[in-house]
Amino acid sequence: MCRTRPAGGACRRRGVRAARAIGATLVCMRREGRGRRTGRARAAAAAALAAAAALLVAAPVARAGKSPWARAVKPSRGPSRAIGGYSAGCVAGAVELPLRGPGFRVMRPERRRHFGHRVLVAFIRSLARAARREKLGPVALGDLSQPRGGPAPSGHASHQTGLDADIWYAFVERKKRVRQVGMVDHKRARPTRAWGRRQRRLLQLAASDPRVERIFVHPVLKKSLCESARGDRAWLRKIRPWWGHDEHFHVRMACPEGDAHCRPQSPIPDGDGCAELDSWLSPEAAARRKEKRRAYQSRVGAVPELPTPCRAIEP
Repeated sequence: MCRTRPAGGACRRRGVRAARAIGATLVCMRREGRGRRTGRARAAAAAALAAAAALLVAAPVARAGKSPWARAVKPSRGPSRAIGGYSAGCVAGAVELPLRGPGFRVMRPERRRHFGHRVLVAFIRSLARAARREKLGPVALGDLSQPRGGPAPSGHASHQTGLDADIWYAFVERKKRVRQVGMVDHKRARPTRAWGRRQRRLLQLAASDPRVERIFVHPVLKKSLCESARGDRAWLRKIRPWWGHDEHFHVRMACPEGDAHCRPQSPIPDGDGCAELDSWLSPEAAARRKEKRRAYQSRVGAVPELPTPCRAIEP
């Protein structure tokens, strides 16, 4: 029996069919060798092998792990510029955020996703100062962007222009390993006991910053904010429900003034956004939400067509 093994071990998910095709072709070629070897049979088998091998090699090309953006080790020179859209762009002149600073900490430095536009880095520092003043504890940072932005091999379809940042609600650390703390009881569709005043206040502080365009949270947490908010509710407009985001919230900055190639999102509708939660939480909408989530997940790790100006800083 003939066996094939792609370099590096077992087949990647995207190349499984191709690997099987190669294996089947090799078996056929070997069996062909036991009988009458005709030129036509050998040619057909060789052509099938070449086609299958090409599929195996080509399959991962459109994934971010194979793109130069995931291999960048340092930002490009020059001033910060966000180029393109949040899910199809890059960032020139990104700033490397220190792994630790006054009131903040990068939680997974080994991912090397602690780079951002100067506007994002300035926001993080100011949020950390505000959190310290109110004794909310350190701001725990997940992913920002890669050194030059662009598509990442895992985790996000966005975070490409240096204007997105994940902030953990809480974390636990044991034996030098950290993990996020979930805030949603998915079976009961309600917040867990870990959800409290600190998380709500940190979200309010972040959403109140004029540089922030929107913040993504789990729909269950948005509902909790709608129920508990008192007084001025204007900041709730920026809190947007989105899948996941039960262990962290996702801050997105507006396109900075002067960044001509930055592509903004459509404006957020007027109001606090609380009335729209039925479309996220009702059982009737479950199938539609599942389909939309599947469509979003298909873009995670993919390499979209990037704006032409990104070519100048491509690693």
